[in-house]
Amino acid sequence: MCRPPGADPVSGRGSTGRQVLVALYAVFAVAAGARSLVQITTRFSEAPLAYSLSLVAAVVYGVATVALRRPTVRAHRVATVALGIEAAGVLVVGTLSYVRADWFPDQTVWSHFGAGYGFVPLLLPFVGLWWLRRHPPARVS
Repeated sequence: MCRPPGADPVSGRGSTGRQVLVALYAVFAVAAGARSLVQITTRFSEAPLAYSLSLVAAVVYGVATVALRRPTVRAHRVATVALGIEAAGVLVVGTLSYVRADWFPDQTVWSHFGAGYGFVPLLLPFVGLWWLRRHPPARVS
C-alpha cells in the first residue's frame, strides 16, 4: 500500500498537524519543566503556589505530548482530557494572576494567560482541542 508523504500509518490521514502539535507540546513541556524546577529548587519560598502550578503545567504538557503522538482511541481521550485541563488551568491561573497578583509574584507559564510565552499557552489548548475534534482516531476493527 502506498501512502502519501506525511500520512499517519494507523488512520491514513495526514500527520503534519499532529507533528506540529507534538513539537509545540514537547517544547512547552521542557520549557515549563526546566523553568519550574529551577524556580522550585532556588526560590520556592518566594512563590510556592506559582512555581508549583508551573510544574503542574509542565506535567500536563508532557502528558499531552505523549498522548498526541499516538493516533489511538485511548491516546485521543487522554489528549482531550490533558488539553481540557490545560485550557482550564491557563484560564483560571491567568485570571487569578490579575485578580490576586500577590499569589503570583513571579511569572509562570500560565500566569497572565501565558504573556511571558507570547500567549501561546492561552491559544495552544484550544487549537489542540479543535485539531483533535477534526481528526478523530481511526477505529481499528
